[in-house]
Amino acid sequence: MNKIIFLDIDGVLNSNLGNNGHEKEISDGTLIDPEKIQLLSELVKNTGAKIVLHSGWKFWFDSNLHPLRKEAYHLLKLLRRENIAIDSVTPDHSTEEIKRNKKFSLVKATEILAWLEEHEEVEEWIVIDDLDLHNQEVEAHQLRTDSSVGLTASDVHKAEIMLRKGGSL
Repeated sequence: MNKIIFLDIDGVLNSNLGNNGHEKEISDGTLIDPEKIQLLSELVKNTGAKIVLHSGWKFWFDSNLHPLRKEAYHLLKLLRRENIAIDSVTPDHSTEEIKRNKKFSLVKATEILAWLEEHEEVEEWIVIDDLDLHNQEVEAHQLRTDSSVGLTASDVHKAEIMLRKGGSL
């Protein structure tokens, strides 16, 4: 695994755009946008990068990356249609309070850095997330999406450049 995309889901592969009243959480897997999956597929195919899930969605998979919830199954089905897969997940450094309040952004950076320590073969890496990750080293490698729109073609272009330049713009 030489190139890695640390992938968030909410605000990246879905958005609040079609959820005007915000009556549903965007983490209800039915709101994943197949067009965003196609953009992600383009990025993976153009760069040869592997996907490491750092989203709270990682809790919806077992240790073998088999889905535990219908939302995770739906995500995998959409990824498979584009011939891409989740290769790994970051370790869990969250507390019960973080899980209860869904404040995963507070630990995502430390989880990403811990994963990287265990995978020294990684040469380039980027983080695609809509949230502030509270860590300058990780944020230097972050492509921050607009949660109201999610992943765009422009984001994919920037991500390709980042993966060629060692993870930063």
